[in-house]
Amino acid sequence: MLPTTNELNRRHLIATGIAAAAFAGLPGDAFALTDARARALVDRVVDDINKVIASGKSQSAMIADFERIFTRYADVNVIAQSTLGPDSRRASSSQLRAYTTAFRGYVARKYGKRFREFIGGRIEVHKVRKVKSWHEVISTVQLRGSSPFDVRFLVSDRSGKDLFFDLIIEGVSLRLSERTEIGAMLDRRKGDIDALIADLKTAG
Repeated sequence: MLPTTNELNRRHLIATGIAAAAFAGLPGDAFALTDARARALVDRVVDDINKVIASGKSQSAMIADFERIFTRYADVNVIAQSTLGPDSRRASSSQLRAYTTAFRGYVARKYGKRFREFIGGRIEVHKVRKVKSWHEVISTVQLRGSSPFDVRFLVSDRSGKDLFFDLIIEGVSLRLSERTEIGAMLDRRKGDIDALIADLKTAG
């Protein structure tokens, strides 16, 4: 039986919440990224997120923990600029800084709220393969009351650390999905980047 639209949306939000915290990496070194390091990164991210899920904290505390994980490990500048798309080229340096800060909080609230739905679930990593200049870590997400689904973590060390730069959930790119969301928000504000920044501070 095929999953319903609501189930697909639930899967995407939960997996994206895990992944958004998982835009994170181990410290880089002088050696090229390997399959083992890419897999170790995914294992570390999953462990960190599971600790938050199992902490028994309130939702607001879990969201705060999630933002700290995202801030500590993510290449936030690159991710944020990517989601802003072509409009990042017309933004000033101060606007880009403000947008990045607002985007980080937006991601934490949007996906951190879904952590409790992952209680009792698990991620199983199956294999890693090199693709061009990055590595793809292929895994399956198991949720209670839902059929398993495919999640692929794309890992690179081009920023000097091992970082996730995208996550593919059942064939859908997290980075491109967020770019679409941000683009729609900016369109509704008639291209006003300052208005987008102000709204992102409470969105999610």
